[in-house]
Amino acid sequence: MKTQVPPVLTIEQKHSYDYIIRSGLAGGIAGCAGKSLIAPLDRVKILFQTSSPEFRKYSGARMGLWRAAKTIYTHDGVLGLFQGHSATLLRIFPYAAIKFVAYEQIRSLLIPTPKHETSVRRVLSGSLAGVSSVFFTYPLELIRVRLAYETRADHKTTISQLCKYIYNEGRTTENPTGRGLQNFYRGFIPTILGILPYAGVSFWTHDTVHDIFRSSLLARYAVSQPESDGRRYPLKVWAQLTAGGLAGMISQTASYPLEVVRRRMQVGGALGDGSFAKILPTIKMIWLEKGTRGFFVGLTIGYVKVIPMVSCSFFVYERTKFLLGI
Repeated sequence: MKTQVPPVLTIEQKHSYDYIIRSGLAGGIAGCAGKSLIAPLDRVKILFQTSSPEFRKYSGARMGLWRAAKTIYTHDGVLGLFQGHSATLLRIFPYAAIKFVAYEQIRSLLIPTPKHETSVRRVLSGSLAGVSSVFFTYPLELIRVRLAYETRADHKTTISQLCKYIYNEGRTTENPTGRGLQNFYRGFIPTILGILPYAGVSFWTHDTVHDIFRSSLLARYAVSQPESDGRRYPLKVWAQLTAGGLAGMISQTASYPLEVVRRRMQVGGALGDGSFAKILPTIKMIWLEKGTRGFFVGLTIGYVKVIPMVSCSFFVYERTKFLLGI
């Protein structure tokens, strides 16, 4: 039985509750699929970025990624490679759902007709969508990073224990109340600064490559069926995966230095010195440690991780929307 291809929807239809719910569901599923695909790589990358004492020797070394993953597997088994992934899924479903819904809604407002279609509006739509999703889900991201940062097999912290610990970090006799909820937004500013180019460039690249594949020159090779009767057929598998992969690679390059700064700030309370690093001192510290290279530690892993993750996410999102009739 042939799947019914939905027609191109109007702006009013895209603003309906039905469309928002369906696109949010598609986005959440897509985000979970992409993150699950690369969860082991994500764990290793976080350990490299945050200069974990036990794994610093592997960063930049030949076969360092493989050796680090093997060490984790030897000590903790397969589950060790997915440490912190439960927190990832708790975060990524609402994060991806909000991001894709926000992009669809903001894009329809900034680009109501084809004549309004510009690169600036596309980048702005993606950037605002990324900021919206980060604002609502950042505490879950911090918890995920802290869980992934733990490397001691004899000291595994539950999510509830970690939340209590983070909440109480920074309490002293001079400051008995500590920072409380503010601790869950440590590293938030560099995250926002990083998500602006990451999300903006990601959506811009994805949509631009889509346009190229749908051009008269490539459509017969890249689109599953010729578009007609106001219906928009999805790209072929190879074309959709390529569009997502390029989006991941280019956006990762644009935002990676700020991602390193963010990770170092997020694990500040886990380093045991009770300090709370700010963005400029953290940048200075990274610069003094390794210079320019310090801002790109783990970038190779970043490419290996982000390209399949973003490719998978966009592919699952587009296919799920198709199955849901939007």
